[in-house]
Amino acid sequence: MQSDLFSAQTPADKAPEAIKIENLRAQLNRWAHEYYVLDAPSVPDGEYDRVYQQLEALEAAHPELVTPDSPTQRVLGSVLPGLAPVRHAVPMLSIRTETDTEATGAQAFDARIRRELGLAQADPPVEYIAEPKFDGLAMSLRYEGGQLVQAATRGDGEVGEDVTHAIRTIRQIPLRLPADAPPLLEVRGEVYMRGADFERLNQRQQAAGEKLFVNPRNAAAGAVRQLDARIAAQRPLSFFAYGLGEVTPQQQGGPRFETHHALLQQLRQWGFPVAAEARIAHGAAELVAFHREMGERRAALPYGIDGVVYKVNSLALQRQLGFVTREPRWAVAHKYPPQEMVTTVQAIDVQVGRTGKLTPVARLAPVFVGGATVTNATLHNLFELRRKRVRVGDAVIVRRAGDVIPEVVGRVPGERAHYVPNFHMPEACPVCASAVVREPGEIEHRCSGGLFCAAQRKQALLHFASRKAMDIEGLGEKLVDQLVDGALLHSLPEVYALDVEQLARLDRMGEKSAQNLRAALEKSKHTSLARFVYALGIRNVGEATAKDLARHFGRLGAVMDADTDALMQVPDIGPIVAESIHTFFAQPHNREVVQALLDAGVQPLETDPLPASALPLAGKTVVLTGTLPTLSRDEAQALLESAGAKVSGSVSKKTHYVVAGAEAGSKLTKAQALGVAVLDEAGLRALLAGQG
Repeated sequence: MQSDLFSAQTPADKAPEAIKIENLRAQLNRWAHEYYVLDAPSVPDGEYDRVYQQLEALEAAHPELVTPDSPTQRVLGSVLPGLAPVRHAVPMLSIRTETDTEATGAQAFDARIRRELGLAQADPPVEYIAEPKFDGLAMSLRYEGGQLVQAATRGDGEVGEDVTHAIRTIRQIPLRLPADAPPLLEVRGEVYMRGADFERLNQRQQAAGEKLFVNPRNAAAGAVRQLDARIAAQRPLSFFAYGLGEVTPQQQGGPRFETHHALLQQLRQWGFPVAAEARIAHGAAELVAFHREMGERRAALPYGIDGVVYKVNSLALQRQLGFVTREPRWAVAHKYPPQEMVTTVQAIDVQVGRTGKLTPVARLAPVFVGGATVTNATLHNLFELRRKRVRVGDAVIVRRAGDVIPEVVGRVPGERAHYVPNFHMPEACPVCASAVVREPGEIEHRCSGGLFCAAQRKQALLHFASRKAMDIEGLGEKLVDQLVDGALLHSLPEVYALDVEQLARLDRMGEKSAQNLRAALEKSKHTSLARFVYALGIRNVGEATAKDLARHFGRLGAVMDADTDALMQVPDIGPIVAESIHTFFAQPHNREVVQALLDAGVQPLETDPLPASALPLAGKTVVLTGTLPTLSRDEAQALLESAGAKVSGSVSKKTHYVVAGAEAGSKLTKAQALGVAVLDEAGLRALLAGQG
């Protein structure tokens, strides 16, 4: 029935352009119904945007075919049956979307604003407010006499759904406002679900045998539309405020704002959460910088964004610029490259990692997502693959966020044209033919070949040579492939036996490159105990754990001989990590590798054991931001960690110090807002010297 509702009626005598436009409209309306009403999208946002832009281009070329009911001419959505309709006193209109690169998108908006305001090149830059574009559900909260009386979704922009019962369960939203709030106030904002809350929700769903949610946005939308407030209360929702709807007029005692920034500040004072990332920006250059910064931070934010929003800060200028059709002239949404797109699974292969883990990998029809062309995406493990019901030939949603490895989110709903058998893990390793095993209680399948397996040898060598391990410059992936495939290396210690003549005969090496690599090998023999332990590639032992082990035990032999009880005395090491370390050194062949490395001349620096509690900065959390005059980020981190501090990447109430250098960004701003102590490089050195 849904397909009939959204089918395009196209008589045969219509022009090809008209038929194509009507088909695109029908497709967009179908997707919008799935997204806004059913909370069950069949395509990711990137696919919708692509088709929407295609329709926009066709309508621009054929303006005579534009109709008032086109998706480009109105805000999409409708009232869900079962919820009372609410007519918005002030329509909840959408914002124009810009998808160009960070420079051209911001520059085009700024140029248009300056042109429409009649500004000359010599005039000062326009002041804007720049905000994250939240990936949630738009909401209008109506307060009368200081009390929350109604909450309504956007709906079609004119009429939304009454979801007051569900919104009252969101603890971030005040039910009563301070006495200085106007008698009538509509606060506009976004209901969303934090990433960590979404993960916990899906874990509960899986444990209960219920369906998993595709993404936080749709989990939030589904919670808001629950008819039973008790069910809604079980879904962890959050809220950000960013604007106003209807409000008591100034002449009747209503608020007076000169700028949008002042409005946001007042919303905070009235008790509404406002994104800390929102800031004033002057001209196109600062808009570009904001777009770039938020793009870099996007994956680390606790909530989802799909772009940023630029608004002219002056409310007087906003009124002067006005609206066009369905959009304000004074604002634009500047999106990032889509993080999710649809493509087809052409094959499912198995990749063997350095620890022997077998990972199913989907070979995909090439698709541009997250700013790069993706042809492979991880399926994590057999259980995830089964849960997502992915088979060869399926249309799937692929996600890539920043530098994160692309993954298959799930298959696009629909029947398969023909039967396709399920994927099965191989019984023998595809690289070395050793038996594939899965330990009791584990979800991963592993190759039992160890260093006998060429794949594990290659990955073990690359990890051993990496910058934070033994730091052997020049020993990269292509060279390791040649050394292992040519049977020149069978284990880690043999790398130190390579001579210049052997190396010079390899592709792209030559005498000079061979000599440089030989020198790098010699240099790497003199290293710290922490680097050496990390370089061994022990399962579950990262860089920080290796440093903790080196500091606690002081000597390699003590680490190798420690039982699980002794290992769990090290800060932050629990039973799983302790068991991994103990099991590794209990294997005779691993001890043989360590001894062979020592015999080859590797000399990890040993020290006296130093309990973490004896260190001057034990228990302190420090954040680094900006560029210091003489210390690199790695050098500053090493100094802090050697003093017992934990170096974190984000500022919170638990942060003890922020060390700020030149061009410090939002971390410094947040530290100042939270009252966290801020140090420069001199202050850092004084702190390390025990004078802080």
